[in-house]
Amino acid sequence: MGKEKLVHTLEQQLKAVKAERLEAKREPALLAARTALKRFQSARLAATHADLLAGRDTHDAAVYFLEELYGAHDLSQRDVDLERIIPTLQRLLSYEALRAITDAIVLDALSERLDTAMARELGTAFDEDDYARAYRSVGEPQERARQLDLVRQLGESLCDLVRIPLLSMTLKVMRGPARLARLGDLHEFLERGFTTFKKMREPNRFVATICARERQAMDNLFEGRADPFRVG
Repeated sequence: MGKEKLVHTLEQQLKAVKAERLEAKREPALLAARTALKRFQSARLAATHADLLAGRDTHDAAVYFLEELYGAHDLSQRDVDLERIIPTLQRLLSYEALRAITDAIVLDALSERLDTAMARELGTAFDEDDYARAYRSVGEPQERARQLDLVRQLGESLCDLVRIPLLSMTLKVMRGPARLARLGDLHEFLERGFTTFKKMREPNRFVATICARERQAMDNLFEGRADPFRVG
């Protein structure tokens, strides 16, 4: 996939994710339910991957994954930044860096759609059993599997970034201009991902561990097993 195709994908997926977030903002009850769901999922992921969060080598990368990919914070500004400067990104960023951003937005768009469907089922008050029932009720096993494939793909893109010579220096030099251009959120996303993965001795193993556990949790949920998040 060349840069032009990446840019096309990025543009389409940004429209999709913005539409999901705008729909939620128009419905206060849905917005509250989505926020409750994201907080639940963030806490659950922290419990499932507690060892990665506790590990000296993997802590920063685990926090990055949880906050950037599954966090409850508002990413609307990042989306606005991206949409505004897509032509600049295509011109200035390496293929690997542009792919990492695109992978993140594709994953975000799918996750937002699945979260909206779950939130409509759950409301704001639910427990683990309610979550498991809603997960099966909403269904879409192919899309859930695709979601995990996208997590793996994004992780591998970040692993590729750390192999680019002089990228660390380039990101540091870009820090000031990015803030002046009101691209601080986007630059932080890229630089933080690069930095946290660069610290790890085995970043590919980190990605594989997360994906294997989440795939087992997915299978447990769809098959109605007790303690679906007891994995590993």
